[in-house]
Amino acid sequence: MASRIVLTVELERLNEEVSRMGQLAKEVIEKAVKTIVSADPSMKKEVEALDEEIYRFDTIIEKHCLDLIALHSPVAGDLRTVSTCLKMITDLNRIGRYAKDIAEVIDALEGQRYFKRLVSIPLMANVVTGMVDDAVDSFVARDTGKARGLFSRDDEVDALYESIFREVLTYMMEDPKKVPMGMHFILVARYLERIADHSCNIAERVVYMITGERVDPVERKKGREEGRPSNERSTSHDLSP
Repeated sequence: MASRIVLTVELERLNEEVSRMGQLAKEVIEKAVKTIVSADPSMKKEVEALDEEIYRFDTIIEKHCLDLIALHSPVAGDLRTVSTCLKMITDLNRIGRYAKDIAEVIDALEGQRYFKRLVSIPLMANVVTGMVDDAVDSFVARDTGKARGLFSRDDEVDALYESIFREVLTYMMEDPKKVPMGMHFILVARYLERIADHSCNIAERVVYMITGERVDPVERKKGREEGRPSNERSTSHDLSP
C-alpha cells in the first residue's frame, strides 16, 4: 500500500513537470513568431534560452520516468501514463527546436523591408499555440474529448499553410528579388505546420493512455479527406507501452 501511495505521488509530480514543459513550449512558439513579426533579432536569445530550458525538462522527465519504471514496475494504466510522458517530451522537445528554427530566420531577414504586413503567420501561430496548450491540457485533465478535438484543428492549420504558400508564391512571381524572403516566410509556416503535427501526436498518445486504444493516424486522415467521420482503427493494450 505504501508503495502505491508513493507511485501516485510520483505520477502527480510527473504531471506537473510535463505541464510545465508544455507551458514552456507554448511560450517559445509565441516568442519565436514575435521575433519574426516584430523584426527584432534581440528576441532570438530569449527563444534560445527557452529552448534550452525545454531540453532541460526533457532530460529531467525522462530520468523521472525511467526511475518510476525501475523502482515501481507500473502496469496497465500507470505504465501507459509513463510511456505517454516519454513520448510527449520528445514531441515537446521537437516543438522547442522548431521554434528555435523559426527565430533563426530573423538572421536572413534582418534589415530587410518585408514585402507585406505579416498577418497570416501570426494567425497560424495562434491556432498552433492553442493546439499545443490543449494537447498538454488533455493529458493533465485526462480529457479524450479535448485530445480528439485537435485532429480537426490540424486541418485548419494545413489550410492556413496552403493559403500562406500560395500568397507568398504570388509575391515571389511578381518580383524575383523577393524570392529569398518569400522562401523564408514559407519555411516559418512549414515549421508551424509541423508543430501542429506534433500536437496531434501528443493527442493520439493521450487517447491511448486513457482508453488503451491506439489512434491510427493514417485512417484518421483518410477519413477526413473522404469527408466522413474519422473511424479510428484501434486495438486495446492494457500492459504494453
